Amino acid sequence: MANMTPNRGNSHTTLILLYSVLIIYAAITLMPFIWMLITSFKEPRDVFKLPPSFVPKLLFTDQPFANYSEIWTKRDFVIYFRNSAFVSFMAAVGQVFATSLGGYAFARLDLPGKNWLFALVLVTAFVPVEVTIIPEFLIMRGLGWIDTFLPLIVPSFLVGAFGTFMLREYFASLPKDYGDAAYVDGATPFQIFWKVYLPLAQPALVAVFVIAFINNWDELLRPLLFLNSNELKTVPLGLMSFVSQYEASWTLLMAGSVISTLPLIIIYMLTQKYVLQGFAGGGIKG
Repeated sequence: MANMTPNRGNSHTTLILLYSVLIIYAAITLMPFIWMLITSFKEPRDVFKLPPSFVPKLLFTDQPFANYSEIWTKRDFVIYFRNSAFVSFMAAVGQVFATSLGGYAFARLDLPGKNWLFALVLVTAFVPVEVTIIPEFLIMRGLGWIDTFLPLIVPSFLVGAFGTFMLREYFASLPKDYGDAAYVDGATPFQIFWKVYLPLAQPALVAVFVIAFINNWDELLRPLLFLNSNELKTVPLGLMSFVSQYEASWTLLMAGSVISTLPLIIIYMLTQKYVLQGFAGGGIKG
């Protein structure tokens, strides 16, 4: 009994140190978001005031949400928000569609040369966007898709390296006996995929959807190249409108950034359990 006391004391000390490190790390990580939130409630003249103030004066006025009201009613941010939601949702659905089919085929079907094809799909994940963006622009222009949402959505229905890899690992981790039993009962390969394995892969599908949604929500380069009309612009392009060559509306930019960040936080909080299960079930460790 006497020997247990020091060990218990050491474990408490270790936990205290661990939680202290985690709290410090969390504070450092959250500090940019906290400062962004504070700045969104400031008046323009207080943004670069020294020493900096952590209590925005706008909160104590009769219009504490003036910055949010302006971007939401006068700067077309409702249109940008709606466009980003539509494009991100459709692109995420496309990723789930394409990668679930590809991941299942690479994991469960006996296809000639499938390992080489899978390696080729993975290689595309390491090709910088800057290498392919010019040919991609020429193709979209040839199809007459410039200034439409199609260049932002259709490619997601064709391929997705990360999602294909993740779902391949997840499908491969599921028991093969389920498919064999369904095959004995007369199910076709597509029925086995659709009715047996796809419902079991729900956590991985949600994880792919969330990651694809976030990536497309934050996408700037492709909307910048493919969209010209103001009514088609997405949130990242809308945020760029607050920065000009000679000045920037920092308070409005921070308010817009807060609004654009909140949906991602809410989506991740609602689906966190499935995302973690999707990564763990597929044997992918972060």
